[in-house]
Amino acid sequence: MAIMVPESFPMNAGEGPLSYTQNSYHQKEGLITSKAIIDEAIAERLDIKRFSTSCPFTIADFGCSTGPNTFVLVQNVIEAVEAKYKQCPSLSSHVPEFQVYFNDHVSNDFNTLYKSIPFDKKYFVAGVPGSFFGRLFPKASLNFAHSSYALQWLSMAPTELLDKESPAWNKGRITYANAPEEVFKAYSAQFAKDMTSFLNARAEEVVPGGLVALLLVGTTDDVLSHQSVFVRLFGLMGSCLMEMAELGLLSETEIDSFNMPVYNTSPKEMKGLIEENGCFSIESMDPIVHEVPDAKTCSIHLRAGMEGVLKEHFGSEIMDELFHRFTKKIEESSILSILPNELSVILKRKVAN
Repeated sequence: MAIMVPESFPMNAGEGPLSYTQNSYHQKEGLITSKAIIDEAIAERLDIKRFSTSCPFTIADFGCSTGPNTFVLVQNVIEAVEAKYKQCPSLSSHVPEFQVYFNDHVSNDFNTLYKSIPFDKKYFVAGVPGSFFGRLFPKASLNFAHSSYALQWLSMAPTELLDKESPAWNKGRITYANAPEEVFKAYSAQFAKDMTSFLNARAEEVVPGGLVALLLVGTTDDVLSHQSVFVRLFGLMGSCLMEMAELGLLSETEIDSFNMPVYNTSPKEMKGLIEENGCFSIESMDPIVHEVPDAKTCSIHLRAGMEGVLKEHFGSEIMDELFHRFTKKIEESSILSILPNELSVILKRKVAN
């Protein structure tokens, strides 16, 4: 039987004006906002007495991209863990060494990541290429696992969206915004499958008493996923593509054969999937809200993160025109008056009885 290989959607590489490195400060703000949540979780929930003081404390960032945000996260976690050890009388003189693993798809620009590693770092570094929807580490080898702004990416767009005979055929759209219920259900089912795979893999890799911190682009329980800001933005992008098709800049067939592999989950949906996995306790699940300042900033940030998958399907020639139109669409809409919702989740690996 053929094995489905997760698709790879790398952020814009390098350090140029359209790179993810230069256009990810919205994500950095999210990490800064969630820092207090992670600090509290480490201080109150991390079972350091269960860990061997002769082994390094291991941290993995899943979906690290090219930096610099992953380094901010790692430094914050290390400082919080050091403080936890120093406040424990029996372990204050046994602060461990730190081993950090940076994970992303094999197509990620690891060269830019490695060049950006802080020269004064106080931890050992290893890159771990591969999909985080599968196993990447030995059993019970991670003390702290993290992923931010990565799990909204699906491993693949649902295949039924391309089937003309299916009620989920997504003609004329690139996501589930303004789509039939069957399209949304297909996306939701794919997310459930992917998140289940992610949780199953981390359940094997995280030590009992270890923590998993997730930051996801999402929605609230009282706002339907297809009405979330993120999904509605891609609805605007889809309308830009359709206008360009009408002008002969691309074909409608190209649009019909493309679906953006992204999904916004809700707290209720996440809670159900975590409980179904059964290996983690939910220590906290908090909404994170911070503003996007203007249409141009929103557009260029999305370009840095999403251009790769668009370019692979539509080609590079239309990208400038597409994002010029997209910026204007955002300016003409009221979409940025609605604050985007994100979801911070802290999980603890259960200890077997």
